[in-house]
Amino acid sequence: MNTSTSQTVLRWKAAETTRRQIDLLGEEPLSIRIQGNPYSVVMRTPGEEVAHVAGFCLGEGIIDAVADYTSIAFCEGEATNVATVTLTPARREMIAAILDRRNYISQSSCGLCGKELVQDLYQSIRPVPDGVRMGLRQAMASLNEMAANQPLRHRTRAAHAAALCDRDGNILCVAEDIGRHNALDKAIGKALLDGSLPNAALAVLSSRVSYEMVQKTARARIPMILAVSRPTALAVELTSRLNMGLACMAEGEGEGAYVFCGESRFVME
Repeated sequence: MNTSTSQTVLRWKAAETTRRQIDLLGEEPLSIRIQGNPYSVVMRTPGEEVAHVAGFCLGEGIIDAVADYTSIAFCEGEATNVATVTLTPARREMIAAILDRRNYISQSSCGLCGKELVQDLYQSIRPVPDGVRMGLRQAMASLNEMAANQPLRHRTRAAHAAALCDRDGNILCVAEDIGRHNALDKAIGKALLDGSLPNAALAVLSSRVSYEMVQKTARARIPMILAVSRPTALAVELTSRLNMGLACMAEGEGEGAYVFCGESRFVME
């Protein structure tokens, strides 16, 4: 499976037409099974499946650490659209309620109002402890660095990205995908698998911030989020409840940012 494909298109400009080759971003379904049972199907850009599944499972509360599962297997190698996660017996017993209610929190159509949803998430995710801070100017510079590490976006103009940085602004990993949630899952999964996740202080996102993105970041114990676009009101409420910092680019105002909550997390210099 390819992350992108080339296609001939008709280009129109000022009544003149030409033909050219452009790259299109790949999109395929990925069925995630837990203990052999269907759990979720996500649309994603093929590639980095192990990291994607690991990050997804961490965000959903299915695992807390690599030691919680025995394998992430693919029916026909990684060139497949079906992944099966096998948990340890102890972890299966611990999360029986999560497996029973599949996608209760992840689905937007679950029927809960915003206040109930935030309360439910707040009860299931521990607030991030104080202590980690980062210069806002340094954080903003990581947006440009992430953009320089997006080969799929440069080829297709259609990929989202997520990067994880340490408190000094050094990028730990970058992931791209057609879906913003998938990009974040992949980035978190990469850091989880290579052991660098405890060093992650900032999640940098190419997209808006929804409550699901806050949920995934909080589950990974990352204290700050910086995004290109603005967050939803629900995302700000959840981020504030979880003692996290949240900021985005201030459009049309040169170098600047909007800080929505967790001002103490960002050093204003």
